[in-house]
Amino acid sequence: MSRLEDFANLDHDRQARNGLPEIVYAEGKTPEQVAAIMAELHQRTGTALATRASTGHFAAVQARLPQARYHELPRLITVGPPLRQARLDDPYVAVVCAGTSDLPVAEEAALTLEWAGWPVRRVTDVGVAGIHRLFAVEAVLREAAVCIVVAGMEGALPSVVGGRIAAPIIAVPTSVGYGANFGGLSALLGMLTACAPGITVVNIDNGFGAAAAAHRILLAMVSHEKQH
Repeated sequence: MSRLEDFANLDHDRQARNGLPEIVYAEGKTPEQVAAIMAELHQRTGTALATRASTGHFAAVQARLPQARYHELPRLITVGPPLRQARLDDPYVAVVCAGTSDLPVAEEAALTLEWAGWPVRRVTDVGVAGIHRLFAVEAVLREAAVCIVVAGMEGALPSVVGGRIAAPIIAVPTSVGYGANFGGLSALLGMLTACAPGITVVNIDNGFGAAAAAHRILLAMVSHEKQH
């Protein structure tokens, strides 16, 4: 078996710098490489997360870390407790999903945030084709500290949400859609050109990236509250 230093140079100081430790992107790595990296991260910090992981990756990780869990829908591997100790007064993130087909990306965002130690409220299947469904749960969105809005097709949902609530909105385009969707490009461009100002957009299918952005916002909010 190759030594860890033969294929990885881990950044153990990342959490101290920006609030989130190095996360393992499993796709393109062998199961043995993912298992070795996660074992090292877990040994150092007591917790680890891998994204875009297959069942083969999980089998190798579980052989070294029996307590590891595989979340099949978002393809995440988690091991250890959350990054931070949750508090009763913690703000929550609303993860809003336009359609059931967008759930894998939405769950990647939601579970990443829960692993980071933040409460999450899920709002599913409220796409603009049935806009009354969104209005029925609008109170959940209004009370959230951050809203992550996940949508494919033409990507209209973040613009609608952005016109209704004041919380920071992180839009996630998905590759869900028919041919002219171009693998999520239509949703991405729709979100980038949204008429509601102030919407942040991450890359196609990047639920993890949206969660990381929300994590930074929440850390800043909590830090500000402590100072005042």
